[in-house]
Amino acid sequence: MEPRFACTACGKCCHGLLPLTLTDAVAHAVRFPLALVWTVVRSNAKSYDLATRLGTSVRLPNRKTVAVLIQPTAYLPNHFPCPALQADNLCGIHADKPSRCRTMPFYPYREEKDQADLLVPRKGWECDVSAEAPVVYRNHAILDRKDFDRERADLLEQAPVMRTYADYVLKYMPWIVNDLAKMAAAPAGGKLVTSLSSFLTATRRTDARELAAAQAPLMQAMAERTRTDPALAEFHKNYAGWAKEMERLAQRG
Repeated sequence: MEPRFACTACGKCCHGLLPLTLTDAVAHAVRFPLALVWTVVRSNAKSYDLATRLGTSVRLPNRKTVAVLIQPTAYLPNHFPCPALQADNLCGIHADKPSRCRTMPFYPYREEKDQADLLVPRKGWECDVSAEAPVVYRNHAILDRKDFDRERADLLEQAPVMRTYADYVLKYMPWIVNDLAKMAAAPAGGKLVTSLSSFLTATRRTDARELAAAQAPLMQAMAERTRTDPALAEFHKNYAGWAKEMERLAQRG
């Protein structure tokens, strides 16, 4: 049976971390609190070769090499809705929404032939996969591939920038290699989060002050919103620290 899929606008996928292309992260810097999320891809994973092209390769202390994806990300707790999600569960920026949202449920960090299981709705999601929904995937190929190809192209284009950032972080924050090694050894993997300010410093963007000025009030608001929930202590700590970093960066001459 050919996989069928249609979005029902249930809004269930519009919560939590949202990986963005670098272009989308910059375009939506006034809307999303941004961070860089590192994910280890082991050498035996299906997507390893692709991950080395989209990310970087890191040699661990045990002499094993892993691929590492570094994703600009809207940094939100899992149960927090996207800031653009409206009360009627429709996207408030539909005409200008990020590539990641347009490409759903497909995921260009995987090879095209490995997308079939993404068409199975997660528990609680209300995606339409009935006989009335359109066929979207056939013979391991995406039928309407415009959004997938655009997001993949953006990821390939930004890859050199991400490698520059990785080189900077591994030089000036060498302990991160040990954190990556722990993630590689853990059965469930894991994610490492670094600040947007470190990315702006490493890549020496000419618009760093403007981006920091846009991010500072968002980080302050998120720090206040997560202040009293012990379950969100890590988020609160990051938001509060990054708000100060962004304020300093925004005021830098």
